[in-house]
Amino acid sequence: MKLKLTRPLVIFDLETTGININHDRIVEISLLKIFPNEDEELRTFRVNPGIPIPKEVSEIHGIYDADVADKPSFKQLAPELNEFLKLCDFGGFNSNKFDFPLMVEEFYRAEIDFDIENRKFVDVQRIFHKMEPRNLTAAVKFYVNEDLEGAHSAEVDTIATWKVLKAQIEKYDNLPADVKGLHEFSSTDNAVDLAGRFVYNQKKEAVFNFGKHKGKTIESVLRSEPSYYNWMMDGDFPLQTKRVLTKIRLSMMNK
Repeated sequence: MKLKLTRPLVIFDLETTGININHDRIVEISLLKIFPNEDEELRTFRVNPGIPIPKEVSEIHGIYDADVADKPSFKQLAPELNEFLKLCDFGGFNSNKFDFPLMVEEFYRAEIDFDIENRKFVDVQRIFHKMEPRNLTAAVKFYVNEDLEGAHSAEVDTIATWKVLKAQIEKYDNLPADVKGLHEFSSTDNAVDLAGRFVYNQKKEAVFNFGKHKGKTIESVLRSEPSYYNWMMDGDFPLQTKRVLTKIRLSMMNK
């Protein structure tokens, strides 16, 4: 059984300055676009994050400030990346929780309204954890019978993730072979925003997933406590989360 594609699937991986979606930045991004005809196009970019890379982080992925000092910023790369990613679905390893939300934040900081509507997201880690709970190095060994040399390089991890996904499709007869099915299988929750600050309840209503209003619908909170909107907009929340909140608030005004 082979993966069935109706439009390009981009397997990607990031190396960053840290793991805070709000504040950290990309220092390397690798994108492997797989077309429905099975052609592949690989692009890898080093990125100047505009902030220092902590030494302990550099020791993990091997990218130091000097390595990216003369590289373009994400804002400079953003138009090219946005064009490359148009009309594509996405796949990665733990990408739903970290890589994709952080990449979207970078696009927003670059003042590009990156389109996330009608996209599918295949998280290879979620498939792996459901089938064989381990990490990427173990996944490569288990599914591909290879040792992962150069882990924590965005390009190495990107290519390894694509190999693992193809092997998963071949190995499990009960695993969907299309991106929509893989998206549904590897999704972790019913998040409304990428950071999971809002989720859908059983009635398919958007509710808060944190703080004093956890479990309450967003609409009910914004009606009873309008200042909470301003508090979130001024607070330390991802830009994409704020956009979702604003969209819900505007929809309330039009009712």
